[in-house]
Amino acid sequence: MTILSPDQRNYYYLLAAERAGIHKPILAALYQVHSSPTLADGETGLGISPANRVSPDQVDTFPEQVQYAANAIRSLTDSLIAQGQQGSDLWLSEQGRYSDEFLQNVARGYVPPASQPYVARLEPSNFESLKQAYLADLAADFNSENLPQNLAYLDKALLTLVDRLPEYYRGLPHQRDALVEGVRVWRELDTRDAAIASLVPTDQVESAREDESLLDIPLKQFMGRVSANYSGYPHQREALLRLSQLWRQLRTREEAIASLEKSASPEEDLDIIDPALIAFVERIPKFYQGQGSQRNALTEGFRLWNQFDSRATVLSHLGINPDILQASTTDPTAMQKLAAELDRELISFVGKIPKDYKEEDNQRESLIRLVQLWRDLPTRNQAVQSLLDDQKRMNEARRQAQEAPPKPTPVVIPKRPERWTPYNIQLLAPIIPDGNFTWAEATHGGTRMPPNQATVDAMIRIAKLAQRARDRIGRPFIVTSWYRPPHINRAVGGAKYSRHLVGDAIDFVCEGLSGNQVYWSLEPWWPGGLGRYSRFPNLCHIDARSYRARWRH
Repeated sequence: MTILSPDQRNYYYLLAAERAGIHKPILAALYQVHSSPTLADGETGLGISPANRVSPDQVDTFPEQVQYAANAIRSLTDSLIAQGQQGSDLWLSEQGRYSDEFLQNVARGYVPPASQPYVARLEPSNFESLKQAYLADLAADFNSENLPQNLAYLDKALLTLVDRLPEYYRGLPHQRDALVEGVRVWRELDTRDAAIASLVPTDQVESAREDESLLDIPLKQFMGRVSANYSGYPHQREALLRLSQLWRQLRTREEAIASLEKSASPEEDLDIIDPALIAFVERIPKFYQGQGSQRNALTEGFRLWNQFDSRATVLSHLGINPDILQASTTDPTAMQKLAAELDRELISFVGKIPKDYKEEDNQRESLIRLVQLWRDLPTRNQAVQSLLDDQKRMNEARRQAQEAPPKPTPVVIPKRPERWTPYNIQLLAPIIPDGNFTWAEATHGGTRMPPNQATVDAMIRIAKLAQRARDRIGRPFIVTSWYRPPHINRAVGGAKYSRHLVGDAIDFVCEGLSGNQVYWSLEPWWPGGLGRYSRFPNLCHIDARSYRARWRH
């Protein structure tokens, strides 16, 4: 009996494929066609048997079978290349998959040579079954990302991106990670340390591991040689795809393929500097000294943020009459008073930016302009470069260093409304005055908002009772489920008439106590439903139905 879900198996396939530089669907196909041997962990394998120095107990779990299957595919590929096969013999570029000829070689099985003592044996399989299983998994990956049916563009796009990388490389950690990973897969190495060791002389390896900026020059040099040495072999393509995925900070290989159809440029979106922009803004109150250049920078940032047409409009919006400001130029005291008033409004605006920033183009450009004026930089591009430098220092800074991102300022919770409704819920606010349960807990972080007033009232009703229970027990309740919309309730297997649908039920665990202990403590007085679970001994259920009900599932 198997113990892993298909998604869990796919996770192991992805890890092994990324490490070995092979196409993931081949591992899923091997599992489907072999379903053997039977393994110690209750799973079935990918047709991997002991060989050379690989002992039976090294291939007796599902993760080990996947790892050694990936090694066998990589070794087989190298063997075919050594025999003179070209990239086009192994891979169909337009279809984005292994060729039938390669799959036939896989189906014949593979006995590793003695020169590769840590590669296991791959048993033979039926070619047609292997091909169908491989194509089925490939189609699932394509469909999940809506990939184009023709990938003829891919190799050219990959090489275009790599050729231009040195121009855009800024030494940011994710950029360096992308290049190191590209080297690792290209050179068929299993670890990052091995990739680093391959880039620098032996006597510099330790220094490069401690200061990875020493890798920047050899990484650029390596990338400069890629196009000349690219032969379309599967592991080379996988190396460049992995590099592209990490460079663009995408979730999957398939997302990288889709993104390369739209653009082969290594230029990154400006959202890469957003953390640096927000950090800059959060530091402004600390460094603001009321200098004219600083005030001008904030005023212009405010104008662009709100898309006002003039400075006079900004002043009017901030409650300052431009005519009075002009008249006060001959009165230093009045001028100083107006400047202080303007400063308060501008600093107030700055304080709201981290919460109000929606990553919209006009907002980002307003902040870039603010940085440019504040730092007295001649051009926008120089401002962007300065922010990239900030980003790099932030990524490398220790927690307490001045360059580290400042601690976020907590959001100020607005005044409580007289009555909660579906339209004024504040996620961070306690549901009842001075209570411990917040709307964030009740709505699963804001993802399950109450649809009507009846549901809101039901959630308030159980919050009041739950607070009494918490106060009696004297320990925190950790909420696992509160209000559930119908589709969520169905998905989690909730009862058809579950009180979670109404909004007045809570599943929770109590810190340090079992479900039985909580049950025994609440049972004598709890006025509604009270339940506990045999399968989940720490979980407890309470609800605010109008009669006493007790149960144990």
